[in-house]
Amino acid sequence: MSDPSDLLKTPLHALHLELGARMVPFAGYSMPVQYPAGLMAEHHHTRTAAGLFDVSHMGQLRLIGPDAATAFESLIPVDVIDLAVGKQRYGLLLNDAGGIIDDLMFVNRGDDIFVIVNGACKHGDLAHIVERIGGRCTVEPQFDRALLALQGPQAVTALQRLLPGVEKLVFMTGAAFTWNGADLFVTRSGYTGEDGCEISLPAASAEAFARALLAQPEVKPVGLGARNSLRLEAGLCLYGNDIDTTTTPVEAALNWAMQKVRRTGGARAGGFPGAARVLGQLDGTEPLTRKRVGLIALERVPVREHVELQSLDGVKIGEVTSGLLGPTADKPVAIGYVAPGFAAIGTRVNAIVRGKAVPMEVASMPFVPNRYFRG
Repeated sequence: MSDPSDLLKTPLHALHLELGARMVPFAGYSMPVQYPAGLMAEHHHTRTAAGLFDVSHMGQLRLIGPDAATAFESLIPVDVIDLAVGKQRYGLLLNDAGGIIDDLMFVNRGDDIFVIVNGACKHGDLAHIVERIGGRCTVEPQFDRALLALQGPQAVTALQRLLPGVEKLVFMTGAAFTWNGADLFVTRSGYTGEDGCEISLPAASAEAFARALLAQPEVKPVGLGARNSLRLEAGLCLYGNDIDTTTTPVEAALNWAMQKVRRTGGARAGGFPGAARVLGQLDGTEPLTRKRVGLIALERVPVREHVELQSLDGVKIGEVTSGLLGPTADKPVAIGYVAPGFAAIGTRVNAIVRGKAVPMEVASMPFVPNRYFRG
């Protein structure tokens, strides 16, 4: 979709243009990559104050009915049934080979399971979910709703002026609010490593609400460019780059996302697509050929996606999937996959950038400490 006329527009499109955003095609939408302040300024503002992101291209859907939690649990290697009302969890939609169809967030809202999926995957995800569990619960897409993310250490300070009580939420919890007659649902979460919230709201209210947020002294608009650098410093996967249908959760080092109850020996072990392979990799009975790791370059040379990784004796051992000069880390950081023998923290490898070997070291993630508010 390179023709701008073919691109979908979010409810904030006119506001982005008014704010001077540079728009680019992303997931079939015209999206702001940066504003006049620039990527670096937007990144640092989010780390120090509050950045407002339009993420309305993402997909929102409801799973409704008494069997919704059990049905949804049959699609992901995650504990859905025991999730308390008001709590949010990260999940992975898997194919029958254990590959990741999408990563997502979901909340138990009591009367439904509210799911947020990636923009480029939302129609495929919806079809997959309807095909697999549409007979067990009502699957209601809400692709017409807007989604805003307000991220940074001052995000909740600004947001509580519009939504009193939002400050009572802690990381990975959510609640319903009303603003000017509109029904909002807010979770204390995001994808920057900072404190903050994501706000689901009707498209018709999105521009007025965004303007009200931008009127707060702490808040500035932030585009996709800084969203990418923030999530990379936080060590978070970008679907399509760092994880995809060829990657299993164990290869992607997402073991933490799979609760004990769904693992071998757990009360509801397995029962999800690709379980034999995924649990085998977790248990060590199924071989791993690669593993996702964090990497820091030892020279000030940015190492970007698709760059080959080699052992010190010149053998190809993997590839970088995301990489840039981290604005807060102040050094080149990357995510990539290496053969398991090279995945230990501190292992030295070489990235081949334009024919030159750039020394890198396997490092723990996040590259910048997370600052989630846990109460």
